[in-house]
Amino acid sequence: MSARDIFHQQVKHALSKEGVKIAVEIKSFLGTSFLSDFHAALGQYLDYRVALKQKEPERGLFLAVPLDVYESFFRRPFVQSVLSEYAVTLLTFDPEKEEIRLWIQ
Repeated sequence: MSARDIFHQQVKHALSKEGVKIAVEIKSFLGTSFLSDFHAALGQYLDYRVALKQKEPERGLFLAVPLDVYESFFRRPFVQSVLSEYAVTLLTFDPEKEEIRLWIQ
């Protein structure tokens, strides 16, 4: 079984508040390099998207990142280009308030 991200419970609570039933790859980006964390997250996201397409094709997949990480890293032009190239769908969350802040498709 894969290890859960540090923000797993917060995102789960936030999604249940909204009544959303989707697949979510949650990443905290607490490593020493946002870029390394991004590469790992992207690889996992793409693998999960393929697996989900085979098992539950009706379910959408989102990469969940903390709002502060989105603001400081995910808005960079290179990252935006990668997200666009791979059609990554994002959601941002506030881990303290356990709220979804942005849905980005």
